[in-house]
Amino acid sequence: TKPFSLTQPRARSVPLPEPIPKLKKHNPVPKSLYVASKDQAEVDRRKQENRQQAEERLMEASRRQFACANPEPSHKTREVLKNIVSEQDSKLEFERHRSRPVPAFLNKEIPIKMNTAAILREGQLYQKQEEETLKKIAKLESGTRNSLEFDEWQATMRKKDLDAKLAEVERRRLLGKLSYEEAILARQNLIEENRQKVAQMKKEADALMQEYLEQRLQDEQNMRNMVDQTHQSHRNAKDTQRRLQESKRKIVQQVAAENRELMRQALEEAEAEMRKKLELIHQIKAAEASPAPRQKMLDLTSTAGAWLLSEMSIAELRERLALMKVAEKEAEEKKRDEILEAKQAKDQQLIDTLECISKHRLEQTRSAALRLEEKKKGKPVSAIPKTEQLTDLQRQVEAKRQARIRAQEESKLTPGRSSTMRTAALIGQKKALEESRWKELERTREKTARIMSRGGNKYSEAAQRLTSFSAVTMAT
Repeated sequence: TKPFSLTQPRARSVPLPEPIPKLKKHNPVPKSLYVASKDQAEVDRRKQENRQQAEERLMEASRRQFACANPEPSHKTREVLKNIVSEQDSKLEFERHRSRPVPAFLNKEIPIKMNTAAILREGQLYQKQEEETLKKIAKLESGTRNSLEFDEWQATMRKKDLDAKLAEVERRRLLGKLSYEEAILARQNLIEENRQKVAQMKKEADALMQEYLEQRLQDEQNMRNMVDQTHQSHRNAKDTQRRLQESKRKIVQQVAAENRELMRQALEEAEAEMRKKLELIHQIKAAEASPAPRQKMLDLTSTAGAWLLSEMSIAELRERLALMKVAEKEAEEKKRDEILEAKQAKDQQLIDTLECISKHRLEQTRSAALRLEEKKKGKPVSAIPKTEQLTDLQRQVEAKRQARIRAQEESKLTPGRSSTMRTAALIGQKKALEESRWKELERTREKTARIMSRGGNKYSEAAQRLTSFSAVTMAT
């Protein structure tokens, strides 16, 4: 045997290097970036000048401001006024509890509009009252039953239920213990089974390995035999190819003969089909040449002939439509009668309900009048007995009330003689102090005006110092 003639692969070509992109040259930094603009410098200079002018004007205004009298009271005056106000506030009773009056609308009787809903609602209420009364009467007629037996039976059943519940709890506890023990045993059994399975798997693995080695040797032997058979088949390949070509040539000749026969049969069938079509065309042309009837007779009792279940003639359709109209009119009349009867029944029900309501109201009025008469004719209410303890308590209550009244009278806001004199003295001192301050202010202003009129700029500084000194003095 010759070795396979394999084509040697072509050596790979060296790939071309990718071109490195060139970056665009950036613009240089402008020189004006590090140099301040003239406009900004001018703006800063103007701001500084405006600030200086504003500060000068503020100082000038603060120097020339008017000094007024200080109306603020002294510390001693504030203390005295605070004591007086606190003393007066302690005698006032602004936080006293006051009862809220009854709203005015509760005293008015609001009329109730008796519409259909109100009538039915009140009738239903009275009907429920009647049913409850009948149930009570039926229970009274049937007699009452002693509940002692029921209580004993209930206690017995509760005890039984409790015993059953305790037994169930104990049973569940024992079941829990049992399941715990079973779980431990199952775990031990599982460990033992796993150990046995591991040993069995090891044995099976050894057996499978031995079987695999034997199978491998057998496969190698079979491969050698197959290689020998392949060599033998290569030797017999040429003879087989020659016999195959001969058989193929015979098959081709046979197929060609069959094709010729089939073509002949197809031509004969096509000629016969063409003759049939020509004859059919002649028949159609003859039928078209004959004149067709142009008059149609309409029969209202005949159907279309579609063989449908709902198929009917025009006459039958008209008859059914007439019957449907009659039936619809009858249904409408019947519905109208039913509505009228329902209205009459509803009106009758409302009338009956109103009669029942009037009866109940009349009965309630009569019973209320009877109760009022019985109350008037009843025994007078016995007076409360006078005991020593009650008398003592009443005396204590009266004493407390008198003490409260005296305390209220004493706490009324009535200024005394000493407080009046003290207040008048304080007011006089305050007025005298204000007058002296105003006079001092006037004298200072006059002196400043004289100095300013004499020397002009020469005495302006002295006048300003005098004005500021007077302002400080008035402030203190």
